[in-house]
Amino acid sequence: QVQLVESGGGLVQSGGSLRLSCAASGRTFSSYAMGWFRQAPGAEREFVAAISQSGTSTKYKTSVKDRFTISRDNAKNTVYLQMNSLKPIDTAVYYCAADHEYYRLSIPSVEVDYWGQGTQVTVSS
Repeated sequence: QVQLVESGGGLVQSGGSLRLSCAASGRTFSSYAMGWFRQAPGAEREFVAAISQSGTSTKYKTSVKDRFTISRDNAKNTVYLQMNSLKPIDTAVYYCAADHEYYRLSIPSVEVDYWGQGTQVTVSS
């Protein structure tokens, strides 16, 4: 069992930055690929970024690729999402996810192994 707890969300002006963190419980963190998803009001949850178990591979939603960076620290059981140049369209609840298979994290509507509870990110114009 893995529990994921996100933090770092908040209100920021357009063009600003936020760093989300997701702390995982358990001693098997390094065996899971990790990802970030988001869900805006009235929209479906969508993939944002993923990182492989070792951290050597990453992938991003096209619209965030040059602005967001996913990273992980396996010694701290934590995954991060650095978000720069934020836009109002980035406003959403951001969810951390863990899955035993890296490729599954970018499959639309995939049911990953574990989800966090979400953290709100609001970008004002």
